[in-house]
Amino acid sequence: AGALSTASLALAGSLLPLASANAALPTAARKLSFLNLHTGEKLTTAYWARGRYVPDACRELDNLLRDHRTGEVAEMAPELFDLLHALRKRLGTDAPFQVISGYRSPRTNAKLASASGGVAKKSLHMRGMAIDIRVPGVPLDRLRRAATELKAGGVGYYPKSDFVHVDVGRVRYW
Repeated sequence: AGALSTASLALAGSLLPLASANAALPTAARKLSFLNLHTGEKLTTAYWARGRYVPDACRELDNLLRDHRTGEVAEMAPELFDLLHALRKRLGTDAPFQVISGYRSPRTNAKLASASGGVAKKSLHMRGMAIDIRVPGVPLDRLRRAATELKAGGVGYYPKSDFVHVDVGRVRYW
């Protein structure tokens, strides 16, 4: 009991760059700001304060990042919020992340995958570990470059669709 799984160790290892990016402020509040482009909802919240995740703020983020097609809410990986916070700091902006896609239910993902070769059948969106975003005033290629420099997970670049995918899976780029 209590042994870490290989997946947990791999995830922890992939987040080491985030730990160092956030290490300068171990107890300072970490805020994120979002605009969900499908629902029009906005949220700015401190998801981390006093050295821990803030449960109510994380639930608000889970709700904002729900599957907008079905209304299903899932628990998002807090490490994804850390990745976004580190990305925001690297970009030097307080502009909200514009959300194209957060959580996706398996049903939604299957529908999208059958309609497009660009949607993974085992997408990390279904596990609350991925988000598709853009940031007002930040060129898409700069957003992609900043995300890849973090070396903290997957980064997909979709210039024709005007978004960047980031996730807290293994480090990879497409």
